[in-house]
Amino acid sequence: MKTTQIAAQLYTLRDHLKTPADIAASLKKVRQIGYRAVQVSGLGPIEESELNRILQGEGLTCCATHESGAKILDETAAVIARLQKLNCRYTAYPYPAGVDFGSLPTVLDLAARLDKAGQLMREAGLVLTYHNHAMEFQRLEGKLVLDWLYEKTDARHLQGEIDTYWVQHGGSDPVAWCRKLKGRLPLLHLKDYTVIGGKPAFAPVGQGNLDIPAIVNAAEASGCEWFIVEQDDCYGADPFEALAHSYRYLSTLVRN
Repeated sequence: MKTTQIAAQLYTLRDHLKTPADIAASLKKVRQIGYRAVQVSGLGPIEESELNRILQGEGLTCCATHESGAKILDETAAVIARLQKLNCRYTAYPYPAGVDFGSLPTVLDLAARLDKAGQLMREAGLVLTYHNHAMEFQRLEGKLVLDWLYEKTDARHLQGEIDTYWVQHGGSDPVAWCRKLKGRLPLLHLKDYTVIGGKPAFAPVGQGNLDIPAIVNAAEASGCEWFIVEQDDCYGADPFEALAHSYRYLSTLVRN
């Protein structure tokens, strides 16, 4: 992993991204921390041209986005156009809203629709990835939902954005999943896992219980291009400081 491959998921800062002025100020802080790339998600209304101007002014790359799942499946051309405006190759299907993962036909239908959208993106020179939560780790006919989704899609049409926290929360092994998706894992959500008051909780990378060095090594061996820091909830702490803690820790693992 190189320093230039470490990115910040802007969803972490969503409460500070409501207006173009907020976005500009927040991206300046992100660059000052040391990040050189961001994943665009959780922003308030802003034109792609203005967002590009801000990113370029701060020397930041848009490494990926999260888009509405419905839009990815039903308005793929619009998503392609947005990515092209942002000079961005990757997006992720972020969350299976309304999908019944207790029904195999429903899961297979989602896989088919993801494959179709991913094919259109591939033909445009772009890449669709899948962002997991814990729900994909339930079993249908003895097989994990996440396995069904990857097995029933063409690897050229759907790749992985493994989320380390949610893999752990789902009872699986983040290192094993990074290895399993070798050649199919361009994006990794680095999100640490701890326990507070007897309940699972998010933590800055390096301050939780996950074996982050092993995860990074496995993802790197599988061809991961972007190591994206995200913290869904900072529990009242400053999210910029959380991103800074994560960046400083990951910098100790860098091999430039």
